[in-house]
Amino acid sequence: MKTRPAPTATPAEAPPAVVPARRNRLSPKKLLLSKWTAMQPVNREKHFVVVRVIEPEPPAVRIEQVELEAVHSGRVRQLHWRDLTDPRVWRQGWV
Repeated sequence: MKTRPAPTATPAEAPPAVVPARRNRLSPKKLLLSKWTAMQPVNREKHFVVVRVIEPEPPAVRIEQVELEAVHSGRVRQLHWRDLTDPRVWRQGWV
């Protein structure tokens, strides 16, 4: 039985490299009821929902804090909304 050598692709025929999808910018005004997955679950809490965007006292000041509620336990935690942009800690959606 004869075996054929594997065909080699030339650079012009090689498939294009996989380019990661560009992420949408995160807006604090659209965070309410968004879903998040913690990359390192603590106390079996992995999936969260933004239940409140904390408005600052003077309305002209930017939004800084949000409240996340764990789906599993219902426990609520506050954090700075920009912390959600760190892909090592949070991933948007329920993964």
